[in-house]
Amino acid sequence: MFNKIVVIESTGMTEAAYKEMKQYAQEIVRFEDIPGDNAEIIRRIGDADAALLSYTSRIDQEVIDGCPNLKYIGMCCSLYSEESANVDIAYARTKGISVRGIRDYGDQGVVEYVLHELIGLLHGYGSQKWEKEAIELTRLKVGIVGLGTSGTMIAQALHFLGADVRYYSRTRKPEQEKAGISYMELHPLLSECTVICTCLNKNVILLHEEEFEKIGHHKILINTSIAPSHDVPVLAKWLENPENFFFTDTPAGLGGADAVAAVKLKEARDKESACNTSVCGKLLVQENVTCRAISAGRTAQAFELMGRKVLDNIAMEM
Repeated sequence: MFNKIVVIESTGMTEAAYKEMKQYAQEIVRFEDIPGDNAEIIRRIGDADAALLSYTSRIDQEVIDGCPNLKYIGMCCSLYSEESANVDIAYARTKGISVRGIRDYGDQGVVEYVLHELIGLLHGYGSQKWEKEAIELTRLKVGIVGLGTSGTMIAQALHFLGADVRYYSRTRKPEQEKAGISYMELHPLLSECTVICTCLNKNVILLHEEEFEKIGHHKILINTSIAPSHDVPVLAKWLENPENFFFTDTPAGLGGADAVAAVKLKEARDKESACNTSVCGKLLVQENVTCRAISAGRTAQAFELMGRKVLDNIAMEM
């Protein structure tokens, strides 16, 4: 049992999960706001031997050194690789600190988000319409870049609805190819597909100037990653053409920290400052850019599953 578990920020876990967590610690301390800097994170963790965080903060070497009692760090967010994690796992290991993360808990919501945005544009259910007449998904050429769990689920859903789905991934997926989802190299896929959906790990950027040249114009780009899959200035240039459309659920998926800051200004009703803050600020108010500023994977079902996985990880440390 841990002496003290500190939850340094809001995680989205249910109250039932927090109630169950009490069996693993003598004391649990929770914070609901995002800490402003490392000094605040260190202050919050204090003498705790376990800390939990979401994707909105980082625990780096400075924080680890400032919290000598830490024995366990639990990530209430996706852990795909050490390199992309928001915890310095390699340094934590040198200090004897165990770090565990989770994955595959909010993918269904992401699938529904992609279908919502794409069908809405094709049929003109919102303020924008792709063509003069409504367009079905039937035979629409869709390219999925990154065929992990969420990418596979999106591909399967679109294929079921009649789209002509192709994919590019670092590793081939023979089982998906047998199911009718064709593999293509990246550049041909970008050129041939009307819709490009990037489903990549954090910090993996595949769309540079050459790739946007291959994409061409009168195209739809959807990013479901929790960070940009593209060079932001190149995306901005591509979006100067009003026939190109870009969708992402979170500001981080548009342009990382710059977009997050711009959204905060916009939400504070300082629209002019938001537009002048960065390239991302300008993109946020373009008619051919849709950023919902909320994670599509943050659903009631996802929070329940996330809590279960976080608790399972804690139990493994007992």
